[in-house]
Amino acid sequence: MIRTVATKPYDDQKPGTSGLRKKVPVFQQEHYAENFIQSIFDALEGFKGKTLVLGGDGRFYNREVIQKVIGIAAANGFGKVMVGQGGILSTPAASNLIRKYKAFGGIILSASHNPGGPHEDFGIKYNAENGGPAPERITDAIFAKSKTIREYKIVDIGEIDIDKLGTVQAGGMTVEVIDPVKDYAGLMESLFDFNALRKLFESGFHMRFDSMHAVTGPYGKEILENRLGAAKGTCRNFKPLPDFGGHHPDPNLVHAKHLYDEMMGADAPDFGAASDGDGDRNLIIGKGIFVTPSDSVAMLAANATVAPGYRKGLAGIARSMPTSGAADRVAEKLGIGIYETPTGWKFFGNLLDAGMATICGEESAGTGSNHVREKDGLWAVLLWLSIIAVRGESVKEIVTKHWATYGRNYYSRHDYEEVETERANALITALRGKLASLPGTKVRGLTVAKADDFAYHDPVDGSVSEHQGIRVLFEGGSRVVFRLSGTGTSGATLRVYIERYEPDASKHDIETQQALADLIAAADDIAGIRSHTGRAKPSVIT
Repeated sequence: MIRTVATKPYDDQKPGTSGLRKKVPVFQQEHYAENFIQSIFDALEGFKGKTLVLGGDGRFYNREVIQKVIGIAAANGFGKVMVGQGGILSTPAASNLIRKYKAFGGIILSASHNPGGPHEDFGIKYNAENGGPAPERITDAIFAKSKTIREYKIVDIGEIDIDKLGTVQAGGMTVEVIDPVKDYAGLMESLFDFNALRKLFESGFHMRFDSMHAVTGPYGKEILENRLGAAKGTCRNFKPLPDFGGHHPDPNLVHAKHLYDEMMGADAPDFGAASDGDGDRNLIIGKGIFVTPSDSVAMLAANATVAPGYRKGLAGIARSMPTSGAADRVAEKLGIGIYETPTGWKFFGNLLDAGMATICGEESAGTGSNHVREKDGLWAVLLWLSIIAVRGESVKEIVTKHWATYGRNYYSRHDYEEVETERANALITALRGKLASLPGTKVRGLTVAKADDFAYHDPVDGSVSEHQGIRVLFEGGSRVVFRLSGTGTSGATLRVYIERYEPDASKHDIETQQALADLIAAADDIAGIRSHTGRAKPSVIT
């Protein structure tokens, strides 16, 4: 029986491309989650009798909200909900399910790489029928509906057993609890030569895959250990936990330092990797060498044809603007298109849907291809393993040979987390005000060639996205980029991206922060980071 519940709007339910993210206690407010779920459905048309994909990264409050979504979806007329067993579904796996089963769309419950727990982060994201994040016209419509909502509809269906595989009827709607790994693993097997990967492990190749007690644990266990024969124990922290074991599930050199330390040790395995909360990011470390996400995009693209799924070559490469220009040199050599987009996977989705790009990547450790419409951490790991298997070389050998061929882009990102929002905005406003005066000036011995606020003209739909990051480009090809990130739930994160291109192979073994020292100092001089934020150093350096 459908029940109509009177409610009133909350004023803070504006979703971004990553959905709506707030602290758990915010979502636990009366009607808060229900309001947003109903607003999603109110902003959509044509879903009566259609299928909705549903799942999340297993974080705290995941199970409770799944029950709410099922009840509200039934009341609004969906014909079927496909939900991952135990409420588990990685973001790329959800994208695959939407595409494979031609679902109307999907709801993913995750706050990505942010911490989980009773007082930590939670998120709700809607993905459209192409499997990718909802475009801005939909997120704007959701926000508009959330500001005027006065009621939501829900079917009182009791509690659906989401731990038991199978199909049940609920409020006139079918609920199918599915194996969250099966379809995704099948997709990976269609892209990669699993026989070659089995032989790699049979040869004595050892690796570590750390899921950080997040969603990729079951996926890594099934694919790497069960299907490919990697040694038992290859997959670490593979059980998803509501609080991610008390850790921050962000695969970077701060939160995955234990993996980095192991890979730099004398007894390091051949290969190390990690993934994040919802499974769309990756960390790649070889024995004695960390591969920056920017370099990883370029190296995956340069070697992609070793995998059966990419044997015909690439249509193009897309990278976010803050990502280093390493991929540009690969695209130039391959004679294919290179696209520089704002940060946000929806921009890649347009290029992928149009057949203009095959591999996409962001400096924030998100890499993917046209197989889904999301970043995909485990996919990147499997492509790296394929490259190692075919080339018969270590990660370090692959990386150094790539630099010798294309030159090295020294690159680092400095994050100043949870800066007071007013201070962060003041820094960006002041920086925008001085852009016109920067070209031609010298800072720390470096001459500014160009300074702008990046705007993107989408070649597919003609849309224009402005104020996507402030770029300061120096003579010789070096640059510094400043952006505010909206992925957190408190304060603002100032991200500073520093890059220097070095074509001389004899200068490729300098420590990264040393190689970028003058640019790091110039960034502070130009933006007044210390004076605006009160911070003497970044929270995280990657």
